[in-house]
Amino acid sequence: MKITILCVGKVKEKFYRDAVTEYAKRLSRYCKLEITEVSDEKTSEQATQTEIDIVKNKEGERLLKNIKDDAYVFCLAIDGKQLDSVELSQKMDKLMTGGKSHLIFVIGGSLGLSDDVLKRADYKLSFSKMTFPHQLMRVILLEQIYRSFRISNNEPYHK
Repeated sequence: MKITILCVGKVKEKFYRDAVTEYAKRLSRYCKLEITEVSDEKTSEQATQTEIDIVKNKEGERLLKNIKDDAYVFCLAIDGKQLDSVELSQKMDKLMTGGKSHLIFVIGGSLGLSDDVLKRADYKLSFSKMTFPHQLMRVILLEQIYRSFRISNNEPYHK
């Protein structure tokens, strides 16, 4: 099983990088994990909707270049479906036993994902109606993927 975390921007803060490294190490016994970062676009605080769309489309093009046709794509989106940890574990299990060997989780930049990336999604996943920094979201996502593997293997993990 290969899991790719495809995201816009780099993780700048050391404490986030340390957490990403820790979960990547934990996940190594369950899957082949790949974290692919595409560069983010600079945007001003007073950006117009047109400028926002341009930024999202440029970032979206970079993301789409890294999505393989045979991969199952989860896009993280506020308007996606919210699952609890057991449901996410069951969803991943069903995909893996159904023949999907590559799952890609896409995290957008500070402005979100372009319409083209969202159209490519096989599943839109929401962790909350709240907005999180994309660096923190990477840590949260990795923790939930790790938790999913623990659940599916009937291994203990904090509830």
